[in-house]
Amino acid sequence: MTEKITTVLFDLDGTLLPFDQEEFIHSYFKRLAIKLIPMGFEKDALIKAIWTGMEAMIHNDGTKTNEVAFWEVFEGLLQTKRELLEDVFLDFYQNEFDAVKEVVKDDIDRRAIIEKLMSKGYQLVLATNPVFPREAVATRLSWIQLSLDDFSYVTSFENSSYCKPSLGYYLDILRAIEKKPEECAMIGNNTLEDMISGKLGITTGLVTTNLENQNNYDVNEFTHGTLEEVVENLL
Repeated sequence: MTEKITTVLFDLDGTLLPFDQEEFIHSYFKRLAIKLIPMGFEKDALIKAIWTGMEAMIHNDGTKTNEVAFWEVFEGLLQTKRELLEDVFLDFYQNEFDAVKEVVKDDIDRRAIIEKLMSKGYQLVLATNPVFPREAVATRLSWIQLSLDDFSYVTSFENSSYCKPSLGYYLDILRAIEKKPEECAMIGNNTLEDMISGKLGITTGLVTTNLENQNNYDVNEFTHGTLEEVVENLL
């Protein structure tokens, strides 16, 4: 018997929250550097440490949280201590980071889509690549009139030990929410990072509005279209 889809996993950046990835990274790094350089860090070394920390999370093998993977690298490269910077990073994500919203070209409100799915009884999961702390996810959600409370489970660097496109990332979500792959749909804009979940038996939908297709996959392999079209066709 075919399992009924009960749970919808949403990617955030480029899917629920449309923006150009390069513009986002430029604005994010610029503002984080302004925050940290007065503490005595050199700009190029700081940016290198952030990138290398990101790489450590992307290649994490499940033996530690992404949070630990990031800080181990960041501390080592900058010869600093996590406890000296954690509150500074938290303050940044709660305050200055909000200005990165400049990369979002339009006023986006996703409440209607989310509330419609909630009213139909779907469990909603925010399956955003967990290279940011929970506070940074909350800030980005606020740009589209949503909050962490709109989702039953949200991936962040605190609760994740893999990143996309590792299947371990999706297996960890399934364990956390106690669902079978066949009960879930994954909606995202990346043909590799999001659509790879289909290998586990998760139903996939590809949002092509801000398509990321570095591997030149044929989008016709997937249910695809705008966010609204994908939701309508999958669920």
